[in-house]
Amino acid sequence: MSLFNRIKEALGVGPGVGNEPHVKAPPPGPGAPSASSLTDRPTTTENATTAPATPSTTSATATAAPASTTPRVDIAGKLDGMAAQHGETLNWRTSIVDLLKLLGIDSSLESRRELATELGCPADKMGDSAQMNMWLHRAVLKKLADHGGQVPPELLH
Repeated sequence: MSLFNRIKEALGVGPGVGNEPHVKAPPPGPGAPSASSLTDRPTTTENATTAPATPSTTSATATAAPASTTPRVDIAGKLDGMAAQHGETLNWRTSIVDLLKLLGIDSSLESRRELATELGCPADKMGDSAQMNMWLHRAVLKKLADHGGQVPPELLH
């Protein structure tokens, strides 16, 4: 399992598979053909006298897919609650190391480099651990927001 998926899983954000943003597949619309309507064709003799049933037309708003029906997870609230229960004082709001520690994920430099690579950290930041850490902290919170987490705007800049 990827490191970012472990972060999502620890926070209960989005599906646990892949790095794609959390979007629920839309249910078939009322105008979509059903499996039975695809196989219920008239016979040759019926074809001459009976027209096949046609699906009713629908408006664009009726077939538009909802963004997601899953409630958004309050990331700050969840992490603040975890931090209050943790034996060590951790500043997850500014430190990727503390964020990973709070989630019970390896926070070593090697692990952070792996996560930075997974999330597409620019090469120029990978050479400086402080710059990589700052980039990584913002990237993780942004990705959590992209996957169904509710993150305060001040933590995304």
